Amino acid sequence: MTLIATHTEQGLDAAPVALYRLSGVTRTYRQKDRVVKALAGVDLEITRGDFVTIQGPTGGGKSTLLQLLGALDRPSAGSVMLGDTDLAKASNAQLTKVRAHEIGFVFQGFNLIPTLTAAENVDMALEPLGVTKQERTQRVEEALARVGLAERADHLPGELSGGQQQRVAIARAIVKQPKVLLADEPTGNLDESMRDEILVVLEELCAEGLTLIVVTHDSAVAKRAKRRLRLERGTVRDITRK
Repeated sequence: MTLIATHTEQGLDAAPVALYRLSGVTRTYRQKDRVVKALAGVDLEITRGDFVTIQGPTGGGKSTLLQLLGALDRPSAGSVMLGDTDLAKASNAQLTKVRAHEIGFVFQGFNLIPTLTAAENVDMALEPLGVTKQERTQRVEEALARVGLAERADHLPGELSGGQQQRVAIARAIVKQPKVLLADEPTGNLDESMRDEILVVLEELCAEGLTLIVVTHDSAVAKRAKRRLRLERGTVRDITRK
């Protein structure tokens, strides 16, 4: 059993295949007596197997875009296609299923339950999927081994370093065998050494076929991506070659 689809399975040995296609995406919010436009007509395509970073100033729309990609919010206008599913038009039940099966999330705060072991924290991601107990055990073991924590499965979060806790969070995200991993400042709470360790893990997962989208303020993180985007005033620019 593999946690990540191979390049061949995803068609990456042939022509690139779009995972996300955003067309004319806007997102507005009402704040007291004014309307704030967080996203202003975003057109964007992200292919399977990409490692994409998103940078930009605070309030520029990064978190809003990540929420739309993660099926956590809907655009005010436009379409957000994940494969053949338009997340803008999908029902709440469909969005719940997409989040459970197709999208992995990693955050700056590790969001681990302190009273559960590393293995138990990872296993929680499988609860909504109807996976058998035997398969759950196997997938949890594989996910922790994949991030180099097989020997720490029985440790509580408080017994792990910050970098190890983030590895557990990554294992929890990939144990679902998602199509894409969305990471919001995944190295923001780590020192440079731990940051680099986490980046190596993420890069290896991407090399195996996982699509990786990372919001970051750290240029050292952004420069390691295949593709760099800048989101400012609700508009996306590709700055990969700059």
